[in-house]
Amino acid sequence: MTEKIAFVFPGQGSQSVGMLQNLAASHSIVQQTFQEASDALGYDLWDLIQNGPEAKLNQTEYTQPALLAAGVAVWRVWELEREERPNILAGHSLGEYTALVSAKALNLRDAATLVALRGRLMQEAVPEGIGAMAAILGLDDAVIEALCKAEAINGEVVAPANYNSPGQVVISGHKTAVERVMAAAKASGAKRAIALAVSVPSHCLLMKPAALQLKIALDEIPFKCPIIPVIHNVDVSQHSSVQAIRQALVEQLYQPVRWVETIRLMAQKGVTTVLECGPGVVLSGLNRRIVATLQCESISSGEALCR
Repeated sequence: MTEKIAFVFPGQGSQSVGMLQNLAASHSIVQQTFQEASDALGYDLWDLIQNGPEAKLNQTEYTQPALLAAGVAVWRVWELEREERPNILAGHSLGEYTALVSAKALNLRDAATLVALRGRLMQEAVPEGIGAMAAILGLDDAVIEALCKAEAINGEVVAPANYNSPGQVVISGHKTAVERVMAAAKASGAKRAIALAVSVPSHCLLMKPAALQLKIALDEIPFKCPIIPVIHNVDVSQHSSVQAIRQALVEQLYQPVRWVETIRLMAQKGVTTVLECGPGVVLSGLNRRIVATLQCESISSGEALCR
């Protein structure tokens, strides 16, 4: 039986100053990719990721295009160095845009413009200090869902945002409501409840105004049918219709990332190897916990790409 390979692309949190430096030294396509994105954005994206400042790189409107370009750069090195092509793609949150670029459904320049706008709209949707996110470890999904429902009171929003792995769910919403769920989770036996260092409460209804604004931009961007199937976060489905892809990206902004289901679907489809295409190893760790039999590896180093 022929091995089936999936590629997954990371989202925010995988960025770091100096990322892909070694890969760029051996593959000119890396800096060429960043230049392509920079031309669309009007600033030097490569200089930002190499020299910082870190605080600026961590601002969501800069983080998103930086990680997009990084994932596409690693993908392009793979295309040059290896004959194998993945059978299926997916990306965690922002990484879904990287997957669509890699699947030739969207060009990099348009994607860079879109994700920079996405980041700005997300930041503007909720004033800083009003929203929050937290990781809850060691509780069943249904328990966390019930706690969120119980604490979404007085018009406040709190809900699961990322189903990252069994026993790890990230919640998102109004800061005070998130704090109440954290306390309730600890009282219910959670191993840990960790506030995340983010300024934007992603993947909850507080992002719906941003999603409606993003839809206007998405409707103006040309999309094509992906040449490699992409599993979307919001419905754990593949779409060949351009309009369905646009709608999935709109809903993705205020609906949870269903990562556990995504990786399990890959395994059901016969995938045996899942390669993390981009900086960091966050997804590889999650993927092993979701399906223990999968071979999982990050390929952002030159050694992994060229062996």
